[in-house]
Amino acid sequence: MTELSNEEIQRYSRHLVMPDVSLAGQLQLKRARVLCVGAGGLGSPLALYLAAAGIGTLGLVECDVVDLSNIQRQILYGSADVGRQKLAAACERLRQLNPHTEVVPHALRLDAGNVMPIIERYDIVVDGSDNFPTRYLVNDAAVLAGKPNVHASVYRFEGQVSVFDAQRGPCYSCLFPEPPPAGLVPSCAQGGVLGMLPGIIGSLQALEVVKLILGVGEPLIGRLLAFDGLRGTLRELRVDKDPHCAVCGAGAVIAAPRPDVGLQSGACVAVRDAEAADAIPVITVEELAADLHGQKSVTLLDVRDPGELALARIPGATHIPLSELAQRLGELNPANTYVVTCHRGARSLRACAVLREAGFEQVKSLQGGIDAWAQRIDLLMARY
Repeated sequence: MTELSNEEIQRYSRHLVMPDVSLAGQLQLKRARVLCVGAGGLGSPLALYLAAAGIGTLGLVECDVVDLSNIQRQILYGSADVGRQKLAAACERLRQLNPHTEVVPHALRLDAGNVMPIIERYDIVVDGSDNFPTRYLVNDAAVLAGKPNVHASVYRFEGQVSVFDAQRGPCYSCLFPEPPPAGLVPSCAQGGVLGMLPGIIGSLQALEVVKLILGVGEPLIGRLLAFDGLRGTLRELRVDKDPHCAVCGAGAVIAAPRPDVGLQSGACVAVRDAEAADAIPVITVEELAADLHGQKSVTLLDVRDPGELALARIPGATHIPLSELAQRLGELNPANTYVVTCHRGARSLRACAVLREAGFEQVKSLQGGIDAWAQRIDLLMARY
């Protein structure tokens, strides 16, 4: 891979006339191998711009299906892709964008057993995931493999981006040694994200990748860039390497990616842990519909945020947001039988745990939440 074709020269002409890129730099981009973890909100602009820039090999890790709610921010996909595997749709779009980029699909969920063989095949890892287990897993693997990890996250109107390279600065665990308590940080499905935010932050990630490959400018190593979309401001925060970091410090204790770091913060894992640890009973939407139709003595408790009620609600439900539940237990009767619902079932399990700890014995979590109700019981109800 020593030269560009005439078609590539025309395609990348705006790069080639830049002294900091030129022909030599474009050939470096063509030789580069970059792994994108996630092809969602951040992964969409990231993958599009990296492919357009002429990255030679672009790996994509994704195992989800395109949902209509994704289209608002995940610009890799169109309405016609709803229901398709994201990976298939993403690879098709990227290959159309630039046939000179080799797009390598990895149709799996990263775990401690498969992450190292995948990451070791690439020069740079870009973390576009939306959950803490994957972030800690990618960080462990990147440090062990000696690869830079270009990290970002978004929430509502805010985003942040940094480059974690343990050979030249801190790693993700230096900044966040422990994940936040379960439930403290809402997911995008719970808290929302403005559609443009992943575009802004994902583009910054792509810029950092190109800077690393070309060896130009000042990569965000040891620095975290925080963007506030409401104020239109960027703040730079210094991130120091922790000499006692368990992952990259002088006395680092890990020899392989850890399978359990951050699990208490992952929504899916938190649900499984709650069910296993507390044996909270669940009820299906069909069973609840039958109970309500049969006029059984059931109190439906909705623990979603107030703004969600305007989108969809089951008539007759008592509403107390999860964040207020512990302080408002006096409004509930411990003798009642409660079915607790939220959007998709994660918050309702946590609410059931709060109720049981307070002495409420007859509590069940609605499996799949109000989203399952809309899909299988009230087909006219809006989904979000």
